[in-house]
Amino acid sequence: MGSWRDPKARLYRVGATLNGPWRWPFEALRKKVKLFLMFWSRSLQCLIHTMVSLAKCVNYYGMSNGQGASLVSNSSGKFWDALQREGLDAFESAPARAGDILLRLVEQWHNAVDISHCGTVDTRKSFYLVLQWDEKTLTYRLFQYVLTLPDPVALSWSAQGRRLVGEDASGIIVEWYGYSGGQLKYYPPVEQAIWASETFTLEPLPRSDEEYGVLRRVREYYPELWERACMLA
Repeated sequence: MGSWRDPKARLYRVGATLNGPWRWPFEALRKKVKLFLMFWSRSLQCLIHTMVSLAKCVNYYGMSNGQGASLVSNSSGKFWDALQREGLDAFESAPARAGDILLRLVEQWHNAVDISHCGTVDTRKSFYLVLQWDEKTLTYRLFQYVLTLPDPVALSWSAQGRRLVGEDASGIIVEWYGYSGGQLKYYPPVEQAIWASETFTLEPLPRSDEEYGVLRRVREYYPELWERACMLA
C-alpha cells in the first residue's frame, strides 16, 4: 500500500513531510489485496469492485472498498431510473420511499450476480472492506463487513440539503448524493465489523529532492525519451 500512496501524482503533504495520508488509498488497497489473494481477478462496473478466485476454488468472491464510509455505488443514472419507475422525480417528496427503493436496488444488483442466480459471484462470502485513516496520527485500520445493507424500513429517512439521509439511533447510516455525483455511501458502525485489523502505519517515503508523481516516473521509465522531449520544449 505504501508503494501506491501516490498513484495519481496527487501526494497529500502534511507540513514539510512527504508521509501524510495519501489522497487515493483505495486504488492502492484494491491492488495490494488483489496481489495478496489473487489467482485471477477482474473489475466490475457495478457493486463488486474486485472479484478474487482463491487457489483452485471455482467461485469468485466480491470485495467492495471504502474509507470510513463505504462507497457502495455512484451509478446515478440507474438510481434515478429506479426512482422514476416508481413515480418519484425527486426524493424530497417521499424520502422514506426513495431510501427503500435505492437499498432494494442494491440488493437486486447483488442477487443478479450471485451464483444462486447463475451469476459468477458467491455473495454470501463477499464483503465490504473499509479502510479508515486518522489524519492526525497518520495511522490506518481495515474493517470487514457483510455485504448486506441495513433494512431500509429500520432507518429514519429525510432530505437534508442535496442529499438523502438514512439514520438510526447511532446517527447517519446511509447517504445518497442524488444531485451531485449520485454516490450512495454506507457508514457501518465499527462494532458491526466481522473483522478488524490492528492500527498500522505505512513505511515512510524516502527523502528526495525530486517530486513524487507522474513526471518523476516518466523520467525514470523513459530517460532517453524524456531527454529528447526536454530538448524540444
